[in-house]
Amino acid sequence: MALASEILVTVLILVGTFFLFVGSLGLAKLPDLMRRLHAPTKATTLGIGALLIASMLWFDLVHDALSFHEVLIALFLFMTAPVSAHVIAKAHILRDAPTRATLPPAQTSGWATLEPHPADPRER
Repeated sequence: MALASEILVTVLILVGTFFLFVGSLGLAKLPDLMRRLHAPTKATTLGIGALLIASMLWFDLVHDALSFHEVLIALFLFMTAPVSAHVIAKAHILRDAPTRATLPPAQTSGWATLEPHPADPRER
């Protein structure tokens, strides 16, 4: 049983490190911000999830000790990564003029963030 547990944990660690590497490489090499957002929010989150599952299994199967710290870390990570990526993408849309120019007008598309605020002097 210990050998099968170690093999399972090893496979999860290798899968996790592969996705972490791919996410980090994508963050460093992709050309613009909107494409770069996918690397940490998708691949890196999956890699951390695999490592957390490997840690939980290691402590449960090998050391006979339940560890719930990993569940809390995963819960926090899976809740904050998409929200932070969404906020960064919306901020980029609002601040980057070339990106805003490619989007349809606010009246027909429903993009509430692209409607000018009446008190904003940049939109006059």
